[in-house]
Amino acid sequence: MSTTQPSTALTRTLKLPSLVLFGLAYLTPLIVLGIFGVIAQETGGASASAYLVALIAMLFTANSYGRMAKAYPVAGSAYTYVRRTIDGRVGFLVGWAIMLDYLFLPMVIWLIGGSYLTAQFPGIPMPVWILGFIVITSALNIIGIKVADRANFILMSFQILVIAFFVALSIASVARADGAGALFSSGPFVGADAGFTGIAGGAAIAAYSFLGFDAVTTLTEETIDPKRTVPRAIMLVALIGGGIFVLVAYVTQLVHPGGSFTNPDTAAFDIATQVGGNIFGAVFLAALVVAQFTSGLAAQASGSRLLYAMGRDGVLPKRLFGALNDRFKTPVFSILAISVVGLIAMFMDVATSTSFINFGAFIAFIMVNISVIVYWAKERREGRQHNPLFYLVAPTIGVVVIAYLLTRLDIHAITLGAIWVLVGVVILGFTTRGFRRQPPELAVDSVD
Repeated sequence: MSTTQPSTALTRTLKLPSLVLFGLAYLTPLIVLGIFGVIAQETGGASASAYLVALIAMLFTANSYGRMAKAYPVAGSAYTYVRRTIDGRVGFLVGWAIMLDYLFLPMVIWLIGGSYLTAQFPGIPMPVWILGFIVITSALNIIGIKVADRANFILMSFQILVIAFFVALSIASVARADGAGALFSSGPFVGADAGFTGIAGGAAIAAYSFLGFDAVTTLTEETIDPKRTVPRAIMLVALIGGGIFVLVAYVTQLVHPGGSFTNPDTAAFDIATQVGGNIFGAVFLAALVVAQFTSGLAAQASGSRLLYAMGRDGVLPKRLFGALNDRFKTPVFSILAISVVGLIAMFMDVATSTSFINFGAFIAFIMVNISVIVYWAKERREGRQHNPLFYLVAPTIGVVVIAYLLTRLDIHAITLGAIWVLVGVVILGFTTRGFRRQPPELAVDSVD
């Protein structure tokens, strides 16, 4: 299979429904149950509030991503937006920070999936499951985004069906035990002893579940009418995903009030067995594994597009990362690079591998919000007016809220993230001869 330089144009095939499905697949709606116990414990039983706060924070940032996607309809996400509006060197550092998500998130997803399967089938070593995830998702992404899109639709349908059954069974369980009136309660929002600090800490964790809406922007160059479609998809993904998260957290918290669990990591599986019996518990476990596969498919696709954009810029070796495969028109080398990083999952645990992912996301979110403000100011100086509510007020609120959530991250996440950024600063200083020149510019300034 050869990768050559001449073909550098991605094919436009995606419409709004496909983009929304892609974003929701990246979000992995079922993850709200996968980490429910952790958030409920952090918030003292107010997990619904944590997701509501995270949703509000993400909507401000989703607005900013939509504004930037409309202004610069090219692949690259936060990396592209910051370098276009602020400075190429700052853009490089943002791209470097967001690589924490795009490079390591697939690895974490495959590791979690492997952990579920190993617990169920202890006779099969976890590396076998991880390799299986990597090989299948890589093959689908290499063949092309349309094939991955079809797989996303099938797997997302199953995932949504399991969530619907879980919600229905939870409602029936609560109504049967305490009457229909118990379905309307402030408990999931206020908890037993929840305070603002605890809810904010829970929201910082819950924000991990929202990382998919910004991944939509990495498929801009494969989207039909991107200036209109991508902003709508971003907001819809955040709204739909956030609505699912709040609803599921609410009904789950009704079934199990408070934040005390024997094992927070498996709390949702225990609740699923409680409301639906062993058969539904088995289906629920299968759905969690499917959710990890679906999310890994989307995460690898978006990560490879970021590497492709940086390779096309010349920030990464162009002959490797900036090339598309002649047959499939996909960035094969970038996809395989994500696969190689995923192999690290064989030697790591979930806690260590996930500790610093949110750091990179929050840095990117803050800088995209700032980019909208800078863009608004530049456009205003040139006589072009934009609504200050969407281009100034909302992004400013987004910066403040996300910056606060950043301070609520675990100290280890902040330390590891800071080290990663420092390495990026060193690399940038070397490649720009002491920051005296800009990193290589993008060859194509806009894509119609």
